[in-house]
Amino acid sequence: MTSEKTATDVTLRSCKDDDLGGMIAVWNEVVDEGAAFPQEERLDKESGREFFSQQTYCGVAETGGEIVGLYILHPNNVGRCGHICNASFAVSSRCRGQGIGERLVRDCLAKAKEYGFGVLQFNAVVESNMRARRLYEKLGFVQLGVIPKGFRMKGGRYANICPYYHEL
Repeated sequence: MTSEKTATDVTLRSCKDDDLGGMIAVWNEVVDEGAAFPQEERLDKESGREFFSQQTYCGVAETGGEIVGLYILHPNNVGRCGHICNASFAVSSRCRGQGIGERLVRDCLAKAKEYGFGVLQFNAVVESNMRARRLYEKLGFVQLGVIPKGFRMKGGRYANICPYYHEL
């Protein structure tokens, strides 16, 4: 992928079975970086199929037949808190800074509303992930506070996390 690609060259859509390999590759890249997702285990074909099938919705960003980003959307809780959803986003490192993440978050906000959720909440945004935090704030998310040492980074150091929410 060249640096000339932009988010306008990317199609956002619901995931398909054929996307599984690309979705796993992008997801595992973020897991391996160890600075954003709480998951530590990489997905393989079997665990990836199970994981993604358990989500309320999975959206992908695709260009030229390649998955370059994705998001998962699911309830954050049950019962009286079941109107609150949660999401995670991943963009291939080769494609970051091109507006793909913003398109994924905007799409997720619309999908969450379509599914009847009232609030989108992010439980564990790492405080040092300024690119994500600036994007969320630009899109109207509100930071709820700071949880000291709430995230164990890949190297073992603990970092603060910042929960965010957005009313839909």
